[in-house]
Amino acid sequence: MSIAYKKLIVETMEFYLVLGMATVTFSIRYFVLGMSDRIQLHPLIIEALQYVPPAILTAIVVPEVLIPNGDRLWLDYTNARLVGAIAAVIIGYWRKNLLLTIVVGMLIFFLWQWAIDR
Repeated sequence: MSIAYKKLIVETMEFYLVLGMATVTFSIRYFVLGMSDRIQLHPLIIEALQYVPPAILTAIVVPEVLIPNGDRLWLDYTNARLVGAIAAVIIGYWRKNLLLTIVVGMLIFFLWQWAIDR
């Protein structure tokens, strides 16, 4: 077998893997959305589901901000991600504007990183 043929096989397998994952994901969501008018959830469950997006976002963002290298906690003024996140939390709480929060947080992050690297 040539190297080009092996590469073609791997790329084909990757394509079918992604296609399979997309099919499974779509099927699960389609089934749930299709049955949504027939299923009545308890109000307590509906209230609990309101906390899922903030919990998932926190689980994604906090480790990336506090442990950016993946080996140790970095609580220092040289952590530009932490400074940008703190600025974003303050602006988000104060102004309640998502676009402004993102722009200010990213701007502070890049400016702080630039200032530290100089």
